[in-house]
Amino acid sequence: MDTTLSITNGSRFQVSEFVLMGFPGIHNWQHWLSLPLALLYLLALGANLLILITIHHESTLHQPMYYLLGILAVVDIGLATTIMPKILAIFWFNAKIISLSECFAQLYAINSFMCMESGIFLCMAVDRYIAICYPLQYSSIVTETFVIKVTLSMMLRNGLLTIPVPVLAAQRHYCSRNEIDHCLCSNLGVTSLACDDITINRFYHLALAWFVVGSDMGLVFASYMLVIRSVLRLNSAEATSKALSTCSSHLTLILFFYTAVIVVSVTHLAGRQFPIIPVLLNVLHSVIPPALNPMVYALRTQELRVGFQRLFGLGENMSRK
Repeated sequence: MDTTLSITNGSRFQVSEFVLMGFPGIHNWQHWLSLPLALLYLLALGANLLILITIHHESTLHQPMYYLLGILAVVDIGLATTIMPKILAIFWFNAKIISLSECFAQLYAINSFMCMESGIFLCMAVDRYIAICYPLQYSSIVTETFVIKVTLSMMLRNGLLTIPVPVLAAQRHYCSRNEIDHCLCSNLGVTSLACDDITINRFYHLALAWFVVGSDMGLVFASYMLVIRSVLRLNSAEATSKALSTCSSHLTLILFFYTAVIVVSVTHLAGRQFPIIPVLLNVLHSVIPPALNPMVYALRTQELRVGFQRLFGLGENMSRK
């Protein structure tokens, strides 16, 4: 394969581009996966745009809980769009070449959006905790200003903490090998091609995962344990059912997201014998949650269903009948 190389320091070679090979072991027929992946991507885009339009259109949805849902929709669109166009270009047009700068930019975007999604789930868990455990103070604590502050803090946290990931990757020396057995620029996939020591890259990647996603996950489940304890103390079965229904959709998505994170991490550690498994799960984890999140909310949240009906003019027809 024609590999573009540049000479540095007189005798050392530095690759100027990477080649994304796709799914390892199935290169000859991986293009058949393009159709389901394209459908998932279109579903993610359409469903999340519908969520955003509905929240904007319906004044009854102008509440902090739905603002957070709208922010999650934006993050989901960003995460899916960061990887899917390039993956589909690889399958359909054999566009496997990606420059170092584009690869490092994709690396930063993937890590930022993943951490941002985890942070938004934490904000949503805190929102439900306050709503159920401190209902009388909810309207004074969780305001539009509160949503803006927590969103900006999450953006600042994730934006700053993920900068070292591409910076450290760019400081490595890449010689002779430039083929990545992946559909996207993953941190370990890129740095494994380096000719020099990548210990600091591995350490920071692990520290980032534990500090950001790990701490978010711990706080999310701690808040829901407090919510469940508070709900179980309610004397009324109707009040218990209503309280659980307000956070069931959140909890469903949160359990799916963090379970997928754990599964992807474990399969990466045990993926030497079947390398396609962690690669496929990594791709699916970046496109299935964005497609799944809006559907879970649409099915579990009555206010959103009513908003969809009004948006498409179904509410008026149903009321007339």
